[in-house]
Amino acid sequence: MKIEAVDFFYLAMPQITTEADGSQDALLVRVVGGGEVGWGECEASPLVSLAAFVCPMSHGVCRPVGASVLGEQLDSPADIARISARVAYDSMDLLQAPHTFSGIEMALWDLLGKKMSEPVWHLLGYKRSFPKRAYASQLFGETPQETLERGRSARAAGFLAVKFGWGPIGKLDPHSDREQFRAAREGLGRDATLLVDAGQIWREDVEAAAARIPDLEAAEALWLEEPFAAGAYSAYAELAKRSAKVKLAGGEAAHNAAMAEHLMTYGNVGFIQIDCGRIGGIGPAKTVADRAAARGITFVNHTFTSHLALSASLQPFAGLENHRLCEFPFAPKPLATAITANHLSPNDAGEIAAPERPGLGMEIDLPGLQPYLQDVEISVNGQSLYRTPQLAL
Repeated sequence: MKIEAVDFFYLAMPQITTEADGSQDALLVRVVGGGEVGWGECEASPLVSLAAFVCPMSHGVCRPVGASVLGEQLDSPADIARISARVAYDSMDLLQAPHTFSGIEMALWDLLGKKMSEPVWHLLGYKRSFPKRAYASQLFGETPQETLERGRSARAAGFLAVKFGWGPIGKLDPHSDREQFRAAREGLGRDATLLVDAGQIWREDVEAAAARIPDLEAAEALWLEEPFAAGAYSAYAELAKRSAKVKLAGGEAAHNAAMAEHLMTYGNVGFIQIDCGRIGGIGPAKTVADRAAARGITFVNHTFTSHLALSASLQPFAGLENHRLCEFPFAPKPLATAITANHLSPNDAGEIAAPERPGLGMEIDLPGLQPYLQDVEISVNGQSLYRTPQLAL
């Protein structure tokens, strides 16, 4: 089948705040071909990603992403890899190309899976979709008491693993962070898994991060996520040597498989976390999952937005039985919840799995999206390059 159309829909909450919550807006992608429709979601600044698809060519290796996708043939997973390689070469690093193509690539897998009546994980070569323990992913509260209450809320909802991230962590002093870690553990109880995300707050300051390790150990945290900037591999490696009990996690900022490989090779992380909406899609994430499994490093998805993105993020490691943790957006904004009509709900054991249905197995709720749809036009010299399309085909 031929890729006939690629449409982008910029969605946003009525008010965007400065909190580190990526579910406040979204860039939804619709790909049409062969009588089927596939859907994907980019995880980046929506307008920048959209512009990368339609912008005029700057030169031979700075071409709009759309030029490498529209009209291409799609009949097998090999075609998705071929299109991905073309985008990478024709746009290189001069556009936000990997982020833009990530959503398109998800939609291509969804489209192909529907056409072939197969779930994406089966097209990736897996024989079974194993259940993953969903960890409720949420922000730290502004106060320890608020964090404690959020922990209790997650436990009351049935989650046996919870991650707290960002908020005030690292912005004050180690004592303040200690109180937050203690509150998180108290809210969860001793029998739940605690995960901590520092949101790159210490950039490359190993000593600042190391000062928190004893308190993280006392709180029995399984990992410390993103203590440093994405490319600070030496800082990761140094802290890893000084943190025997609390493993390091990272990788969500990787926008290609090589970046994730470097974090595993030089950063010595124990958990590699990949966002299919940033790395270039499901295919590159599967590459990282294979490499992680070969190294004895645990692959974990990164997902903080919709259940469409959640389903896509489960596909690359669906068949890895021993890679059991899965990030689950616990308290996203209403926009993120509205994207799909169906959702992936944890079972009584707190587990979810990649859907058995064709493609990504998710149904887009077109009426539910309408209140969040932004009216956008991009034009150059009076020529319209993009105008918000109709949601209904």
